[in-house]
Amino acid sequence: MNWHRRHGNRSWMPYNRPISKRPMTATFADYAAQQDARNTIQLNIVKYGLMLCDALTQVAPDGYGYELDSSGRKYHKIFMCITGRRDSIHAFIDKKTGEVYKPASLKAPAKGVRYDLRIIEQREWLLENATWHGSYLYAK
Repeated sequence: MNWHRRHGNRSWMPYNRPISKRPMTATFADYAAQQDARNTIQLNIVKYGLMLCDALTQVAPDGYGYELDSSGRKYHKIFMCITGRRDSIHAFIDKKTGEVYKPASLKAPAKGVRYDLRIIEQREWLLENATWHGSYLYAK
């Protein structure tokens, strides 16, 4: 039995439906114009992450330090270093939004945003009250 004859009209199949004629909401020119703003935000997030590492290093005991690792696809990781070697993950920072998360494991943050580095009040509080052991990252 031929499949096409059995089903008759094939217009119900998704690849035979016409493409919607709705106008596009954004043009490529709009996207390109906004790209500079997105790049600036991402650079500022890296800068704020480095500032957080410096603030943590200042309050940490001797031999402890912090470094920002940007090798992840979605998150920057702040590592706690003991005598120059990475020991554990202190926090995660979302690369696009600047949201700070407490770590749940080596690879993933815990649910729930703790701080947003783009908001000035939260960023200033975070830089002033960050503790080397991470108690500021627990849910409020």
